Amino acid sequence: MRTGTVTYPHLQKQTPSLLARALAAFVGGILLFMILSGFLMFIFQIFYLGRVYPGVHVAEIDLSGVRRSELESLLIERITYPNTGLIVLEDNGRIWAYTPAELGLSLDAKETAEAAYQVGRVGWPWELLGERFSSWRHGIDLPPQMILDERMTQIQLNEIAAQINRSPREASLRINGLNVDIEPGQVGRMIDVETTITDIRQQLLKMQDGSLALNMTQFHPIILDVSGQAAQAENILSQPLTLTVPGSSQDNVGPWTFDQETLASMLTIERLTIDGVEQYQLRLNGNKLYNFLYPLSPGLSRQPENARFIFNDETHQLDLIRPAVIGQELMIDASIEYINQELLTGAHEIRLVFDYTNPPVTDDTTAEDLGITELVSAQTTFFYGSSSSRIQNIKTSSSQFHGLLIPPGATFSMVENLGDIDLDSGYAEALIIYGDRTVKGVGGGVCQVSTTLFRTVFFGGFPVVERYSHAYRVYYYELIQSGATNEKLAGLDATVYAPLIDFKFTNDTPHWLLMETYVNEAHRSLTWKFYSTSDGRHVEWNTTGLMNVVDPPKPVFEVNDDLEKGEIKKVDWAVEGADVTITRIVWRDGQILFEDEFKTHYKPWATVCQYGPGTKDYPPPENKQQIDSCRPKKK
Repeated sequence: MRTGTVTYPHLQKQTPSLLARALAAFVGGILLFMILSGFLMFIFQIFYLGRVYPGVHVAEIDLSGVRRSELESLLIERITYPNTGLIVLEDNGRIWAYTPAELGLSLDAKETAEAAYQVGRVGWPWELLGERFSSWRHGIDLPPQMILDERMTQIQLNEIAAQINRSPREASLRINGLNVDIEPGQVGRMIDVETTITDIRQQLLKMQDGSLALNMTQFHPIILDVSGQAAQAENILSQPLTLTVPGSSQDNVGPWTFDQETLASMLTIERLTIDGVEQYQLRLNGNKLYNFLYPLSPGLSRQPENARFIFNDETHQLDLIRPAVIGQELMIDASIEYINQELLTGAHEIRLVFDYTNPPVTDDTTAEDLGITELVSAQTTFFYGSSSSRIQNIKTSSSQFHGLLIPPGATFSMVENLGDIDLDSGYAEALIIYGDRTVKGVGGGVCQVSTTLFRTVFFGGFPVVERYSHAYRVYYYELIQSGATNEKLAGLDATVYAPLIDFKFTNDTPHWLLMETYVNEAHRSLTWKFYSTSDGRHVEWNTTGLMNVVDPPKPVFEVNDDLEKGEIKKVDWAVEGADVTITRIVWRDGQILFEDEFKTHYKPWATVCQYGPGTKDYPPPENKQQIDSCRPKKK
């Protein structure tokens, strides 16, 4: 097969002329199109000179071809929403209707017209052609330019506010006699003008009718509701209030009742912050309660007292003879707080609040607990010839110490434990030493008890802290069981006269000390016993006996208007004055534990005779007077 290149000479000669003619036709067409387009654009521009380009709308109003000078009037005529629209404002069922114009909305016709006219006239040439074509082909709808005068909107809202705005009001509670008056609180509410105007503006710019709820701001009072407190007040005043002492069986200790009128006068309303919340609280006036309770406090308070026992010599155990007394003290402030707390719960019988203190020795205390195992000291004194009144006083006084306990290391005061010496306490009038005379007074015979205690302390080997002797020798304190006297006992007496003259001693052992007192009226004796545990101490003592003896002075004769004529009464007995010194050595384990000395100075004492006015031969002459008798010597 042969191969090679085929050529067409006749075609090669014709190709250039065809291309030229085609190119010329293309270029000519373009030129013709441009000329025609330019001519048409020129005609378009001439036609729309001073007119709105086609396809331009404002609020769907076709403004195509409208002259520029006619735009404003046309827009004003066609856009009627400011005058014909309806905006309804609502609040809790109340409505207020306004046209947009009444709320301050108006059409800015000039700006709106200018915006419509400028479509396709502002920008680069290619931008202008594009905008005009788009307007013609698809249309352009411009929003109207609206103006909202918020001053007018606020004026309308202020008028509504005058109708619906209200200030907050605190709830109030008052006590009016026995009635409780209340005024409920009120929640304040005000139009939130700023947010409401914002909502109105948004609705108006839509150019649509609409209904809007007013935006309200609420202002809550601090205290809105007092119905609960009112119910409490009514309950408090519904019946009297009774205050009681818990567990009291005493007839003279309460109860105390406040009637309703008194409660009403005491009831106060306080504004308090509780858990961060302010509220009213009902309380009885604290000052009035305090003034009522304070005078009661001394009578309601009591000191704790140990239980009292006697030592059973057979079982070596303690037998309870008087229960312990729980100490109590009225807590006034706590009582006031408790009363007010209970009142709010509806209580009308409320107990007072006390602070209770247990004594060291309670009813279940044992001898082992106290270290009491045996009798460690006992002494007996006699009172032959004592009057019934003096015996009564000895029994009354000594009973105050029966079963009494003294702690280890404690100093015991007889006066502090003696109680009141008066007729109400069971004492009678008997002879007592007062100053430099023996006179009749309440409590004569108490010194028989103090003397017996002194001797029990003395011979038991306990340290004496305070002791006073009598002013003169008293024969009662030197009596022995036979009824005779023993001068060796002189200087072993002790007197007490509350509150100045006391007898005190110390329990210097590591064990409790139990005291027992026994009056044998038939034998005219008083026995005092100490029970504890002996530490081995024993006593050696010595007396100087009566020294520096001084004879009694001359008798004293006195007229007593209470005595009848011829009646003579001896009211004081002559006794010699003397000095006595007693020494004591207390031994333990072969060593001296301590030594002490008791010095006593007895004054010489005169017989005192009293006689009725007009008694014959009184006062007798000195040569007929007797030292120890009120009767004159016989001739």
